[in-house]
Amino acid sequence: MTDAAFPTQARTVIIGGGIVGTSIAYHLIGLGQRDVVLVEQGRLSSGTTWHAAGLVGQLRQQAALTRMIRYSTGLYERLEAETGQATGWKRCGSLTVARTPERMTVLARTVAMARAQGVAVEPVTAAEAGRLFPPMRHDDLLGAVWLPGDGKANPSDVTAALARGARAGGARLFETTRVRAIETAKGRAAAVVTDRGRIACETVVIAAGQWSRQVGALCGVAVPLHSAEHMDVVTEAIPGVHPDLPVMRDPDGYVYFKEEVGGLVMGGFEPQAKPWGMDGIPEDFAFQLLPDDWDQFEILMENAIQRVPALETAPVKLFLNGPESFTPDNNCLLGPAPECEGVFVAAGFNSAGIALGGGAGRALAEWIVAGEATDDLWAVDIRRFGRFNANPAWLHDRVKETLGLHYAMPWPNRELESARPLRRSPLHDRLAAKGAVFGSKMGWERPNRFAPGETADPPAYGFGRGPWLAAVAAEQRAVNTAVGLVDMTSLGKLLVQGRDALAVLQTLCAADLAMAVGESRFTPILNRRGGIESELVALRLAEDAVLLTTGSGQAMRDADLVRRAIPADCHAILTDVTSAYAVLALAGPRTAELLARVGRSRLSEIPPEGSAEVEIGYATVRAVRRSYIAPDGVELLVPTEFAAGVYDSLIAAGATLGLRDVGFQAVDALRIERGHPAWGRDIGPCTTPTEAGLAGVLAFAKPRFVGREAALAARAAPPAERLVNLTCALPAEAMAWGGELILRDGAPVGEVTSAAWSDRLGGLVAIGRIADEAGVETSGRYAIDLAGQHLPAHVSDRPFAAAEAA
Repeated sequence: MTDAAFPTQARTVIIGGGIVGTSIAYHLIGLGQRDVVLVEQGRLSSGTTWHAAGLVGQLRQQAALTRMIRYSTGLYERLEAETGQATGWKRCGSLTVARTPERMTVLARTVAMARAQGVAVEPVTAAEAGRLFPPMRHDDLLGAVWLPGDGKANPSDVTAALARGARAGGARLFETTRVRAIETAKGRAAAVVTDRGRIACETVVIAAGQWSRQVGALCGVAVPLHSAEHMDVVTEAIPGVHPDLPVMRDPDGYVYFKEEVGGLVMGGFEPQAKPWGMDGIPEDFAFQLLPDDWDQFEILMENAIQRVPALETAPVKLFLNGPESFTPDNNCLLGPAPECEGVFVAAGFNSAGIALGGGAGRALAEWIVAGEATDDLWAVDIRRFGRFNANPAWLHDRVKETLGLHYAMPWPNRELESARPLRRSPLHDRLAAKGAVFGSKMGWERPNRFAPGETADPPAYGFGRGPWLAAVAAEQRAVNTAVGLVDMTSLGKLLVQGRDALAVLQTLCAADLAMAVGESRFTPILNRRGGIESELVALRLAEDAVLLTTGSGQAMRDADLVRRAIPADCHAILTDVTSAYAVLALAGPRTAELLARVGRSRLSEIPPEGSAEVEIGYATVRAVRRSYIAPDGVELLVPTEFAAGVYDSLIAAGATLGLRDVGFQAVDALRIERGHPAWGRDIGPCTTPTEAGLAGVLAFAKPRFVGREAALAARAAPPAERLVNLTCALPAEAMAWGGELILRDGAPVGEVTSAAWSDRLGGLVAIGRIADEAGVETSGRYAIDLAGQHLPAHVSDRPFAAAEAA
């Protein structure tokens, strides 16, 4: 197109012409939006897309991401017929091989997970794997899995096909067009300014790949990603390599292989990556590579030769060192930017942009048009991070580790080790001195358990019960028989104030929040489809002030949900006060006795779900009579500067009451025992309150709240799925972790969403999601598939309370 045709306005401007940006344009057009403009600083696919390996593996731990990639495979398969542009798509299948017993456990879990998600999968022997991939040495392998629906595509060709489809529908795509500014007005996107002119618009999509952090900074949007070098080699022809050869992954060797023109493309994900672009990514870095680095590549080459011996002598015709962007947790960034309305992000695809590109483009296009996500996309929602996560120094150190997570052993409860500590409770040093083994959530250092002897050693991970069990069981016993103390300072705390604060929350939240001052109430927030968009606790502090408490990882997202619900003419304002207060949770039968020792207040004087100011030592704090983990409990809302003194007073007074510090592994087990589903694990945006057993908390008497009509319809219809509680005896040292397949009479019916060891039950306690089938969810013979072993399970639609356990 000529400069004369350059637009001055558009409904949506997409920044970035790689596979993701063109996919978004294509899908927006498909949803009926015609006024779409895409600008690319170089040529289409000239950034990261052109040198991608093009592997498309369907299965992901999150079912929504698996659905996203399965959609991509169907799209790439049909694009050529639709647009006339080849995509290079080939459904050649893929093999993943195992060198170790631990990896065989991973593969067995993979088979169960694939069956739970409806993905075709087949476990195969090492010899069968060798027949499927003849160049491979297999005498040192223990087995493999075969996914026949996986494949590969040509990234540049897919991008060209998506661009052609978008143009055919009316989208306008401009290459060699650089963005110089993103204008905002009254907190929302107003225009994109390029070196060819200004485009006024309603929506801006940042899909600029490894440049996205720099582009986001133009409008104050934090995009937490960092580039790292990613290397492949392409060989000359190798005997036994043919066009139908499957993709092969050897994660124990950190390497992957695919066929290309009779030779092999071999690349991988080394355990310690090499970050790049610390001073920013040059604008003119188009169709370029970085210098060869055989020293960095050495560990991959050695392992690849062990797997495919022909590589030792096969001529290498090309060494590709192309930088790609990686995120702090190895999942991409998708969705609305919380800092600026009308700005969306689709970036940080962690070397999976080709697999995710088609589905991610559709997902974001639907998000833009519908005003909310149409699937459970929490795992990739950009609002799972805070602004602090975009700190370049922190990202540099974290990305060294996250690139290697592609093929690292996916240990249950694995904690990332790099770029820590980041955020610390005022009690951190006290807890560390008592042997806290810390995990990390939203940057917070949180005690997983208290095990003084363990803190000096590297983490001991495994798929069974490990050395952590004794400490976690003892913490559970303290809560069940005496009193436990949990530092829950990391919980998100959002203060909504103003004359219209309650009215705004009544419209947004599904429960009735018209409470007396001092009362608290659990409430879901629903989306327009009637799914559970979030869940939080509201505490009415004053006539014009409500404090919302939410999960540690949800503070940024929930703050955005509330802010977007406040009309411009409303007298209401939200302030994130997470760092202003510590939260100390006491739980167990001796809680009231402990409080009586440290002040004059009596727990019995506070009604259930109510709150009151109480004295603890020299401090005055607010006690809320509620507990996530026990029938008898209280949460203390403590101004940060008083936290250490309050903690010391409680510890001193509880010494003879059996008071014990409790970590989040025990908290998780106790909440599962009580049947409390966790948002983001057991329930989410695709779960209705009826399916979750939470319909009773919805205030249908209110004339209006988001999702009300959809929730009413869901309540009247038989649920497609239902949450259930499960227990089972475990073989010696075995453990379930969530993600396991649930079988009824031998047939797959659902999956475990949360699991823990229960000290009180002496076995596994879990929450799972199963197909309801007209309400017969507790009939039949149930089992849990534990890495291929089927363990008989007891299923109940009620929590396993203390009386039942006894």
